[in-house]
Amino acid sequence: MKAEIISIGEELLIGQTINSNSAFISSLLNNLGISVRQVTTIADDEEEILRTLTESTGRSALIMLTGGLGPTRDDVTKNALCRFFDCTLKTDEAVLSDIITFFEKRGIEINELNRQQALVPECAKVIRNPNGTAPGLQFEKEGIAYFAMPGVPFEMKAMMQDSILALVKTLSPDANPIVHKTILTQGIGESFLASLIVEWENQLPDFIQLAYLPSPGIVRLRLTGRGKNESLILEAINKEIEKLKIIIPEYIWGYDNETLEGLLGKYLKEKGETLCTAESCTGGYIAHRITSVSGSSRWFKGAVVAYSNEIKHDLLNIEKTMLEQHGAVSQQTVEAMAANAREKIEADWCIAISGIAGPTGGTPEKPVGTVWIAVAGKDTLKSRKFMFGDNRERNIIRSAVAAMAMLANFLQ
Repeated sequence: MKAEIISIGEELLIGQTINSNSAFISSLLNNLGISVRQVTTIADDEEEILRTLTESTGRSALIMLTGGLGPTRDDVTKNALCRFFDCTLKTDEAVLSDIITFFEKRGIEINELNRQQALVPECAKVIRNPNGTAPGLQFEKEGIAYFAMPGVPFEMKAMMQDSILALVKTLSPDANPIVHKTILTQGIGESFLASLIVEWENQLPDFIQLAYLPSPGIVRLRLTGRGKNESLILEAINKEIEKLKIIIPEYIWGYDNETLEGLLGKYLKEKGETLCTAESCTGGYIAHRITSVSGSSRWFKGAVVAYSNEIKHDLLNIEKTMLEQHGAVSQQTVEAMAANAREKIEADWCIAISGIAGPTGGTPEKPVGTVWIAVAGKDTLKSRKFMFGDNRERNIIRSAVAAMAMLANFLQ
């Protein structure tokens, strides 16, 4: 089955809001073996919505719409759907009851605009929305299925997972499964990685495809298998991964949705050890990544963001003579940051980092992108110099990834 997604909203077109809805829907449909052939983003305009619906009908058997179901004047999706399906709006009493309950629970008095949310196309099947006031809508026309959902991401996601996916499965019961497996690599660039595994890639079975998905500091290798037997596909993919592990064992650190911060937590919990960070150029970004992991308080003790030399001296006891002789971005300073922060915070391990994120601050001796990273443990003190480039945001991310990977290697 071929599917198409129509995202509606001026905010998406002007870049005010990132269109994360389409990526989420595409991922879920792909897991069902449904191929998303096109994603279209349009403004809140009735004529534009009608034109796009007409064009989509000639291409796909499943049309998914998000956005424009709200109560304000710029929300015109329901009107466009009524015109497209040749029906009128009517009040759905069950939806109205949901809306009243929704506002009562929050101690808010319902107004007329809120009541108008209960107006739905009479030719649609209503999909209840316990997380908001705009219901979802299901249509069918000439063998083509249409679903309209709210544009608010958390409402749409819940509706997709709780209701719509089950309905979509009934539309395409014989779809061939699509199996994805992602290998996470770090410490090598995309082109160098590709040259190392070219022979392995060339011998992949015809029903397995490889995609390179680079991001700052990490290259994801996604294997996609298609066929009639899901278990056999997965078995074949796992065999290929075992071959890959022999070729590049030093670069593979995880799979699928694993994160380096999650991996650190796993290792530290297993060992009953703790971690702290001493950060300069990353400004606490490593600590932010770590504390995004649920339960990280059991193994992460804290961080010192020593951005200035004064703080490096006053809080981390870095000697002024060291800073004057070697500079803040140096092996001597970063190793002292790691050792001193570990002792001060009383953690088993410390990651320290100091560098020149850019775009200014570089010198011929230490250009933008120069980063020193150190890892300190009870009997360990190792450091390494990196040259990351001239993009500030990317340098911060790559620095954090490299630092966490360094510690993960020690813990592993």
